[in-house]
Amino acid sequence: FSSHGSRARCRRAQPDGQLMISGPLLITGTGTDVGKTIVTATVAINALRAGQRVAVIKPGQTGVGPADPGDVDVVRSLVASAVSGEQLAGLTTHELARFTHPLAPAAAARLAHLPALSLSEVVTQCHAISETADLTVIEGAGGLLVNFSDHAPWTVADLAREVSAKVVVVVASGLGTLHHTAATVEAANGRDLDVLGLIIGAWPRTPDLAACANLADLDAIAPLIGALPENSGVRHDLSDIAARSLGPELGGRFDAADFAQAHRPEEAL
Repeated sequence: FSSHGSRARCRRAQPDGQLMISGPLLITGTGTDVGKTIVTATVAINALRAGQRVAVIKPGQTGVGPADPGDVDVVRSLVASAVSGEQLAGLTTHELARFTHPLAPAAAARLAHLPALSLSEVVTQCHAISETADLTVIEGAGGLLVNFSDHAPWTVADLAREVSAKVVVVVASGLGTLHHTAATVEAANGRDLDVLGLIIGAWPRTPDLAACANLADLDAIAPLIGALPENSGVRHDLSDIAARSLGPELGGRFDAADFAQAHRPEEAL
């Protein structure tokens, strides 16, 4: 596969710190626990600070009880810690379905004997929610091809196509990430999805040789448009993290070349 077309769309000249996208943006990942929720929160922070109205949608929440906070609740809490009350008023959050079992949405619905989400229903709700938002951020479940339904199966990739969303892939930094990232981007490109770029969900405080060496290889797969420091969700400077850790496409000032230069592999030895 080739990322040159995506790179040409993403690496145009842009004013520093200005949010350059609108419409639907789908946040997926190379798997679970790579940092999709914190990336969703930081994207929302930059957009709200730029004066945009933001809707965050979680189509299928799994692994939490009926009264427990889900990912959209975590996003709202993180955003509230980083923006003003006036800016927070521009945020709406929407969880479309919830399943208790910590499984893929199709399996979680099956085990709970509950109806699974249908793609047409989710698309309809996403369109309706987007009517009152400048930027709609949809956070997927697991990876790009996780199944949401046993009957008329569909995935996050299908949702991205149906709502014409740009796709951000959240990736890990260490060993194994190159294969997982390449496979995800190849699957997206094979479905003619618009991959905006990659974001490292948790850049380690002390990166090892593999993490540092992976930077150039990740950027060759698709544009590297961000890298959040590990444990960003429990830090008190999340507003600053959002500004410096995401690229101009997402309202920040992150530069992949500068980041790679600052973390040359020899510095990790």
